[in-house]
Amino acid sequence: MSTQLTILALLTGTLTGALFRFLNIPIPAPPELPGIMGIVGIYVGYKLIDHFDAGIDLLETLGL
Repeated sequence: MSTQLTILALLTGTLTGALFRFLNIPIPAPPELPGIMGIVGIYVGYKLIDHFDAGIDLLETLGL
């Protein structure tokens, strides 16, 4: 992951959040810290399973 891409993503998110607030419309993300931490937790859990190369192919297991 490049630093430049990360900075551009942060800048895009900041500008989008500022636009949502300027227009006084709700943001499409949890506005409270516990909700944001839930999203961070989903990401961390995903990366942990990826790191340990664990998991199953659910569609294959279901025969789909």
